Formats: sequence, C-alpha cells, structure tokens
Amino acid sequence: QVQLVESGGGLVQPGGSLRLSCAASGFSFSMYRMSWYRQAPGKEREVVAIIGFDVGTTYYADSAKGRFTISRDNAKNMVWLQMNGLNSDDTSMYSCHAKLMPTSYWGQGTQVTVSS
Repeated sequence: QVQLVESGGGLVQPGGSLRLSCAASGFSFSMYRMSWYRQAPGKEREVVAIIGFDVGTTYYADSAKGRFTISRDNAKNMVWLQMNGLNSDDTSMYSCHAKLMPTSYWGQGTQVTVSS
C-alpha cells in the first residue's frame, strides 16, 4: 500500500520557521522525484520545491528561493521541506508528491498557517 504521510505543519508567526516531513512507503522511493506543492483556498496548486531521485538536483519556485530547502534521505524514505522566513503568503496546505513517469502519488497534506 502506497503512503505519503506529511507532518510538521502548524501555526507559526511571521518570520518563523517550520520543517515539514514526508514519510513514504509502499513504493521504490529512491527512484522517484519528490516534490512539495502547496494550495491556498481559492488558488491553484503550485509547486514549491523539487528534488531529484539522486538528491543532487533541486528546483525551487521563485517564492521559495533563499528561504526554503528541500532534502531527502533515500535510506529512510523521507523528504523534508525546511521553511524559514515565513510570511502570510506561505499560508497553505502543503502536500508531498512522488513521481516516476507515468506513476505519481500524493499525500494528504499538512496545513501551514502563518499569522501573528
């Protein structure tokens, strides 16, 4: 059974930090490209960060560059998103995504709310 389970979301003050975690199981994690997406109410889902199966390749949306860091541990089947300097625009549901064409999997998401 394929599972992507996110955790680490919550309420944080502007300027604060959160570390999101995604635990994967049920598929060959090390072969998959892993991503974090987010979707705010009334907005389209957008990619935040991507990390290749080989760990060395990363991509960040402009909104995440310099503030967020994506990482993975293929031995632990884990992917993380370290988020620093959070602001209200980062308030969203964050979801973990695994992709190896033509297959992809989604987690249920973890809510991040940035508010004072």
